[in-house]
Amino acid sequence: MSDNDGKKTLGVRSGQPGNVKQSFSHGRTKSVVVETKRKRVVVPKPGAAKPAGGGGGAGGNPSRRPAGISDVEMERRLKAVRAAKANEAAEAEKRKAEELARDAERAARRAEIAAKEQEEIERAERAKAKAEEEARKVAEAAEAKKREAAAARAPAAPAKAAPAATPADAEAAAARGPKPSSAPRKTERETRQPKNKGGQNDGRRSGKLTLNQALSGGEGGRQRSMAAMKRKQERARRQAMGGTVEREKVIRDVQVPEAIVVSELANRMAERVADVVKSLMKMGMMVTQNQSIDADTAELIIEEFGHKIVRVSDADVEDVIDSIEDKDEDLQGRPPVITIMGHVDHGKTSLLDAIRKAKVVAGEAGGITQHIGAYQVTTDGGAVLSFLDTPGHAAFTSMRARGAQVTDIVVLVVAADDAVMPQTIEAINHAKAANVPMIVAINKCDRPAADPMKVRTELLQHEVIVEQMSGEVQDIEVSAHTGQGLDELLEAIALQSEILELKANPDRAASGAVIEAQLDVGRGPVATVLVQNGTLKKGDIFVVGEQWGKVRALIDDKGNRVDEAGPSVPVEVLGLNGTPEAGDVLNVVEAEGQAREIAEYRAHAAKEKRAAAGAATTLEQLMAQAKENENMSELPILVKADVQGSAEAIVQAMEKIGNDEVRVRVLHHGVGAITESDIGLAEASGAPVMGFNVRANASARNTANQKGVEIRYYSVIYDLVDDVKAAASGLLSAEIREKFIGYAQIKDVFKVTGVGRVAGCLVTEGVARRSAGVRLLRDNVVIHEGTLKTLKRFKDEVKEVISGQECGMAFEAYDDIRAGDVIEIFEREEIERNLD
Repeated sequence: MSDNDGKKTLGVRSGQPGNVKQSFSHGRTKSVVVETKRKRVVVPKPGAAKPAGGGGGAGGNPSRRPAGISDVEMERRLKAVRAAKANEAAEAEKRKAEELARDAERAARRAEIAAKEQEEIERAERAKAKAEEEARKVAEAAEAKKREAAAARAPAAPAKAAPAATPADAEAAAARGPKPSSAPRKTERETRQPKNKGGQNDGRRSGKLTLNQALSGGEGGRQRSMAAMKRKQERARRQAMGGTVEREKVIRDVQVPEAIVVSELANRMAERVADVVKSLMKMGMMVTQNQSIDADTAELIIEEFGHKIVRVSDADVEDVIDSIEDKDEDLQGRPPVITIMGHVDHGKTSLLDAIRKAKVVAGEAGGITQHIGAYQVTTDGGAVLSFLDTPGHAAFTSMRARGAQVTDIVVLVVAADDAVMPQTIEAINHAKAANVPMIVAINKCDRPAADPMKVRTELLQHEVIVEQMSGEVQDIEVSAHTGQGLDELLEAIALQSEILELKANPDRAASGAVIEAQLDVGRGPVATVLVQNGTLKKGDIFVVGEQWGKVRALIDDKGNRVDEAGPSVPVEVLGLNGTPEAGDVLNVVEAEGQAREIAEYRAHAAKEKRAAAGAATTLEQLMAQAKENENMSELPILVKADVQGSAEAIVQAMEKIGNDEVRVRVLHHGVGAITESDIGLAEASGAPVMGFNVRANASARNTANQKGVEIRYYSVIYDLVDDVKAAASGLLSAEIREKFIGYAQIKDVFKVTGVGRVAGCLVTEGVARRSAGVRLLRDNVVIHEGTLKTLKRFKDEVKEVISGQECGMAFEAYDDIRAGDVIEIFEREEIERNLD
């Protein structure tokens, strides 16, 4: 601070406490107490002990000691320094000892290696000496033979000179040297031979276990595995045989599908995953062991590793389904499968009831059959017959087709008072397409209007020639109510089955056809299966269509549980993981994994097929489809039925409803109760839910009430089809019809202020109304069509003017009117249209 700003300088009085007044801006001040603390001077005590003579200079000389350090503190610090130096010396000694130990260990290891090398050298020298000795012996033997041969040729020498040795022989013997002795060599071998058998180190521990051995993974660490011991023995064996032997490469046949995971490919080749990944990276593919590669890439990898590729397709999973040809000695007789077919309400189920002595019609809604029923009947003669009862309504075409595919004999039921009808013709076509023999049962012969000969005559039009018309098709007149002709019908069926000689092998894996499928609340998915070959047993694992399962229970047509079902026996099968499609084939397989794999493959293939069918292949097709649907109205619905066949029949009936302007679209169809998810889908698309012999659960009903989704229940397919047809008719635009109500002649044209040109007219015919539409005709040519702006009689505005009266007319937004023009007056009316 300067002296000119009027503020006191901040200062401290030396040695004494005092107050200092601080000044700030805007007139603020603050008093601060300032106290000076003097520096502490430490005076050593006169009786304090001096440090030992070995201490540092700072301890011995107080003048060099740091200020404020007492003798006790100084002594403690000196002790710490001495202890640190002692520890450092001990650590140095320890490190030196460890280094010496390591040097000794390295020297021992080097000595051991040198000893092994020396032993190898000596072994090689001994082998060389042995080879030389053997060569020398061979040479001596050859030399001896030569001498013997020479001696035999030479004349016999004097006997007295024989024992004497010539100087040349002595000189040759001296050159050969003394005969080697084996005793010294053997002693030397024994002295050089190591203690271990075979001269190799087998890793046995000698002496006590040391700390280094334990830490380096020796005896005290983890024990060697059996595989490591085997590898060591193999190496020792190869070394004993003289040199390393390369392991022979095992060439494998590797099965490769269309796509395979890298780790699975390595596993099938019996190669390391890292090697396979490295090979792929060399090819420029940065993949991990969990990623998939295609079959072509896998083929390159397999060839690189020296294996052979075997390409397999996903469809090969179905090869596990047996398709064995049965031997003649294994075949046994089986009951015939008879299908009752015909037009609706011609008495098919009633006829079957009379045979079974049951009341099935009473349990069907509306008195018509809406499901395929499968039953077994034992006749009075002991013959077993399997019957299939098919619906006759037009919507159940696919059901009848399925019935004809699995049957042996078709019984065509025709009412004597109704003759041949559309579904009768359809049943005849199904039977002919399946190449199945037919028996005609002319029913309702007890009625007064019955005319069996008319039925036989009309059947001739469809190439069905009965026996009474000199044909081969058996015909029997029956009555389901009175029981007339039932015995003759059963005899005809038995005769036809004998002609067919029906046989099957009951001792093989079962196969059959699904007649009907449904989702039962308490039992889950249930399929009605007609076993065609083999025997289906409880506990069998099977695959049926896109579903698989294990037979949990078998229930016959009378509701009794059975343990097995042979050929031509209809049973209900429980234990499926989902509801199959009616008409699917059931096959028994060996393992659950096979069944699951086949079902997954079929489901995937069906999904791809549906996706391919629903996708527009080109942009032009997409635009054309959008243009076609531009003026098309759709009625979306959801269908839930009790069985698969009924749902399928309803969907087919819905597809037939509609014309070029409106159509019915089934968003979803399924089997089972109406659920909350169905309500959610219906709400999103604004569609009603149609329940056929099913009901909505509590949560679905509450959700439907909250979201305003309509649920309709039906038990007869007629009513459902009629209601949907009526709803679709409501989407049709009404037909507009014109009704001419009058004509007027323009006599003159006037100009009226605020109105414009007004025509003075004379109504020549009919009535002129203000609300009607008008056309202006000039020389019988329409030049304008519109509405009237005003209609006046004299000066009053009126609603209509009758014939023979004059009036004034003005057109809305049109003034080009002339005298002599004719005005045509008409009304439009809307007429509702219905789908035929």
